[in-house]
Amino acid sequence: MLNFGKAPSPIFGKCLSFMLFSSGAFSEVVLAQEKATGEMYAVKCIPKKALRGKESGIENEIAVLRKIKHENIVALEDIYESPTHLYLIMQLVSGGELFDRIVERGFYTEQDASALIKPVLDAVNYLHSLGIVHRDLKPENLLYYNPHEESKIMISDFGLSKMEGAANDIMSTACGTPGYVAPEVLAQKPYSKAVDCWSIGVIAYILLCGYPPFYDENDSKLFEQILRAEYEFDSPYWDDISDSAKDFISNLMQKDPEKRLTCEEALRHPWIAGDTALCKNIHESVSRQMKKNFAKAKWRVSDHFLSSFLQKEILH
Repeated sequence: MLNFGKAPSPIFGKCLSFMLFSSGAFSEVVLAQEKATGEMYAVKCIPKKALRGKESGIENEIAVLRKIKHENIVALEDIYESPTHLYLIMQLVSGGELFDRIVERGFYTEQDASALIKPVLDAVNYLHSLGIVHRDLKPENLLYYNPHEESKIMISDFGLSKMEGAANDIMSTACGTPGYVAPEVLAQKPYSKAVDCWSIGVIAYILLCGYPPFYDENDSKLFEQILRAEYEFDSPYWDDISDSAKDFISNLMQKDPEKRLTCEEALRHPWIAGDTALCKNIHESVSRQMKKNFAKAKWRVSDHFLSSFLQKEILH
């Protein structure tokens, strides 16, 4: 049973107004304004009845959010618990999703992609240093802090994150989003922080061509591709992309997690830390592919599908 034992949040209590921001299957997010400062917050309102049987999940998410503080991670500001609801008062992030912003641009280069990946690597490296694995890194969870052109990128959604206990604690739960999940997860093997590094490699791949490295209308074939780490740098989409970028991706999307770059190692790669990222405008090709490939609702399927798919595989 959830019991945080808190009085009403100071922020929550001083709110001037609320406005519905978004609505999901189990919660609503409202905009809230603090009277004293005029500062806006996002308040996630979760009915307790929707959490029955899932209390450990939300408690884990809150424990993770309370532990982290990083400029590129959406912050939990406060918590308020009423008899019927749990309210998570979050830092407001209003700049939109990563891919949407890229499509809206008129000029976009490898250097821009490198500059986007660097703070993500830095933030995930910070998480890993605390023993936290995100487990669901994907473009939808990479948001811009505000609408300004120079806005920083923020990592959100820690609903599937995991805090390691002992130093040798190994995870094995099948979770993540199809298309971004690492081979060892699909193989139902114990896995570690390296699953996040794989996901960053997939994101970097898409940032440079606009389409996913793994795709098939048949889900079984999609997962077979991932299990084999079977992807290509297809012509003509990759003809003008540097060998350094391809090397960076190949070392993150390495089938063997032991050979995969860590976030710390990836931050030292020349494509991130050096000057090997090219400055040629690739916006037309990348944005066209993004609009073509990421309008598909199928790509946004959640971990629930992944878990049910794996259960079917076990039964058969």
